[in-house]
Amino acid sequence: PKALAAPQRDRVDRLQFAAPQPQPGGVVREYWIEANTTPWNITPKRRDEWMDMPLRGGSRFTAFCYREWTPGFAAPKGPPTMPGPLMQAEVGDVLRVHVRNGAVKLGQAITMHPHGVRYTPDYDGSYLGELTRAGGYIAAGEEFTYVWEATPDSVGIWPYHDHGPNHTLNLMRGLFGALIIRPKGTPPPDIEAVLFQHALAPNVTGLDKQWQCFNGHAYAGNTPTIRARVGQSVAIHVLGGDGAFHNFHVHGHRWRSPAGGSIDNQSFGPHEAITASWTEDNPGRWLYHCHVFSHQDGGMAGWFLVDP
Repeated sequence: PKALAAPQRDRVDRLQFAAPQPQPGGVVREYWIEANTTPWNITPKRRDEWMDMPLRGGSRFTAFCYREWTPGFAAPKGPPTMPGPLMQAEVGDVLRVHVRNGAVKLGQAITMHPHGVRYTPDYDGSYLGELTRAGGYIAAGEEFTYVWEATPDSVGIWPYHDHGPNHTLNLMRGLFGALIIRPKGTPPPDIEAVLFQHALAPNVTGLDKQWQCFNGHAYAGNTPTIRARVGQSVAIHVLGGDGAFHNFHVHGHRWRSPAGGSIDNQSFGPHEAITASWTEDNPGRWLYHCHVFSHQDGGMAGWFLVDP
C-alpha cells in the first residue's frame, strides 16, 4: 500500500522558545524523577478493615510509576509511588523537572505532561507523531528536563501524567502524580493529603477482578490512612485518575463548595481535582469513600482518624 504522507508542518511548528525564568522573588524548584516498572501489591494487608473480612484473589501486578531521586539521579529518595512524587511551588517560581525513562527492558517512550502551569510547546510533554517537539518523546534510557512556570492562575492542585505514545495504558498502570501551586508566601495546611481515585482493571493488571483504588490500593486498611488532631487545618486534595465519574465523601465533616455552600460529598470527572478543607473539630474514626456504590464496594474507601 502507498505510504502515508508526513503531516504538513505549519509556521508555528518552526517557532523557537526560550526556557522561562523565575519572576522577581521567585526561585527554581528542581526535581529528579525516574519512570520505571515496579512490583505492586494492591491489597498488602489482604483484608478489608471496614467490613472486617479477608480479601481473596490475586492483587499483585507490574505497575509503571514515577520515583523521586536525589539531585543528579544520585540515589532514590524512596520507593516508587502511586501517585508519583508530589511537586510543589509558589507563584513566581519555575519548576525544573528532570525526567528519566528507566524502563529500558520495557523499551517504550514516556513523557511528563503537567496541568495548570504555564509552559512552551517544548515542555508540553505531549507526543504528536511527526510533529513531536523536544519533550514529547523520552526514549528508554534517555532523559529530558521540563521547565514550567507557576503563574497566578496556576494556584491549586493539578495532575501530571505520561502523554507519550502509549499514554492511556501507562496512566492506567500508575504513571501519574500531582503538583501543588500556592500563592506566594502561603504556608501549607497542618495536614495535607493527595488522593487519586482510579480503577486497576483486569486488562491492565492481568488479574481476575477490577480493583477500585485510592492511590493504587483498595479497601480500608490498605488505602492511605489520614490522621489529624482537633484544631489543625486539614486539606485533602482528591483527583480523578481514570475515565470514570467519582465523588468524595468524608463522614462527620463538611467543607465549602466552589459555589460557597456547605458540602460533604463532592463530584468530579476524569483528571479533575477538588479540595476538601476545614479546621478539625470532630475527633474519632471516620470513613472516607467514593459514593458511587460500585466503586465504594470495589475498594474505594479508607480511614480518617482524628485525635482530640
